[in-house]
Amino acid sequence: MPWLSSYARIRKIAYFIVDLPKDARILEVGCGDGWLGRYLREGGWKNYSGLDLAPPADVPGDIRGWADLGLAAASFDVVIAFEVAEHVNCFREFYDLLRPGGLLLLTSPLPHLDWLCRLLELVGLSQPRCSPHDHLIRFPDIPLFVPLEIRRVGFISQWGKFRKPADSEGTPLGA
Repeated sequence: MPWLSSYARIRKIAYFIVDLPKDARILEVGCGDGWLGRYLREGGWKNYSGLDLAPPADVPGDIRGWADLGLAAASFDVVIAFEVAEHVNCFREFYDLLRPGGLLLLTSPLPHLDWLCRLLELVGLSQPRCSPHDHLIRFPDIPLFVPLEIRRVGFISQWGKFRKPADSEGTPLGA
């Protein structure tokens, strides 16, 4: 594991995960090798599912076909998608899977600095991309969700916490 990627994992846990309720229903989209799922399960989070195109994901498949994968609408309190949004536009799917008031936790390269991410990959300082970055987006431009906090991290990355708007029946997580 390249050292920048390893360091980023530690920082992501500290920023995004430590305050999540242990009983939250969590879906991680793009779970990769399962590092976050292992951390969550070992830390006492019991309702975690990882989705990715291939095993070792708990749910192997494409997020855009979530209904065919046995996932139910509005069934998750939290959707985590670290380094996913730049690969595929799936904000509608995140929205559909989150319950009203649910949290969306994202990381992605800043679009105008993706070239620098590529350079760091080429010299072996960060993990290489698994597919092209065809859907780069600035986090303030993300549709459907209310931004709670957007940060620029490490000069080249953006991290964001978003909420699906609550309807008359929904209570935001942590409210």
